[in-house]
Amino acid sequence: MRTTPSPGDLRTSVPEIAAHLRLVITRTARRLRAEAGAELGPSLGAALATVERFGPLSPSELASREGIRRPSATRLVARLEEEGLVGREPDPEDGRSFRVSLTDAGVEHIRDVRSRKDAFLSRRLEELSDEDRATLDRASDLLEQLLEDPPA
Repeated sequence: MRTTPSPGDLRTSVPEIAAHLRLVITRTARRLRAEAGAELGPSLGAALATVERFGPLSPSELASREGIRRPSATRLVARLEEEGLVGREPDPEDGRSFRVSLTDAGVEHIRDVRSRKDAFLSRRLEELSDEDRATLDRASDLLEQLLEDPPA
């Protein structure tokens, strides 16, 4: 007995749509990680992207943004530093701490990974009709809106 509708089946309930959306998003993320060929795992990649977006960050700030404990963030920073992707600088507000920011190699790494992911998606999108590409474009706007943090 099949529990997941086939691509042409109409999903009518919110729970059915939510379950299918979760599955598709998870598979998409997994496929993009594979296509990127990145040697960093998901945790390191996410931490690096967070430093890019919000940095320079202290390990505590990184931990908060990643939803992990401070010791885990410190270990991630150490690994990223070993790879030459982030560098430390003294925290101007707390002499006992430091902040991390991307190195040139970190910027290049993120650029390369994103380029490979974009190239994969571009190749796949080229296979679709104009109408289907427009549908996915609109769907990406809806997903972005759906996943935004609610107003405080």
